[in-house]
Amino acid sequence: MDLGLRDRVYLVTGATRGLGLATARALVDDGARVVVTGRGEESVAKAAAELGGAPNAIGIAADNADSGTAERLVAATVSRFGRIDGVLVSVGGPPAGTVMGTDDDQWRDGFESVFLGAVRLARAAANAMGDRSAQGSADEGVIGFVLSMSVRQPIGGLAVSNGLRPGLAMAAKALADELGPRGIRVVGLLPARIDTDRVRELDALSGDAAAARARQEQSIPLGRYGTPEEFGRVAAFLLSPAASYVTGTMVPLDGGALRGL
Repeated sequence: MDLGLRDRVYLVTGATRGLGLATARALVDDGARVVVTGRGEESVAKAAAELGGAPNAIGIAADNADSGTAERLVAATVSRFGRIDGVLVSVGGPPAGTVMGTDDDQWRDGFESVFLGAVRLARAAANAMGDRSAQGSADEGVIGFVLSMSVRQPIGGLAVSNGLRPGLAMAAKALADELGPRGIRVVGLLPARIDTDRVRELDALSGDAAAARARQEQSIPLGRYGTPEEFGRVAAFLLSPAASYVTGTMVPLDGGALRGL
């Protein structure tokens, strides 16, 4: 299936590993050009090299929580490639903890990185994409958010994620209403147990990572964790012109683990 990604340009944040890197790889494999970001100079350079490097992939070190990051990244993308067609906002998960055990500073830090940083990136990208309503579905813009199954049901021990991601999902839904008339789609992805460093770290918090994984797999109808590559392929489809009539929706990637519709 031709996703229509050739020569389209995407900014993918949090893309030095895991879900962001897998998505960037799926985009590049189908002909897109990407700017990948992460907090460390060395890690973003390594990620860009893994994606084939210039002219199809460049890396920029950035922290989503910094108030100037969004405008800087979008400007750099347009400067390098002459356009921006979409952004996938992915950030590392906030630290584990309970509601009672999380202090005000931890909540504020989580809000800056998970929520406000994502909103800034969406706003900057939408402004750069302009009004595409007259250009047809093949040239629509798209904004994607990597959220979590905590949008639908809380995850034990992840109070900050449980508190912030549902609000960001609702902001994304509202943004879809605002940007649809301009030919810009907005989608959210809800990963559950995908086999990333982050999920392995969460399993290890139990004191027995193997046992925690086994318990989780028993609750997943497909009986296993997903792979980053499986996530990346779905994300690339949703970011592509092939998904031109999909907006304002949250797509679970959970192996059937979510019990609600």
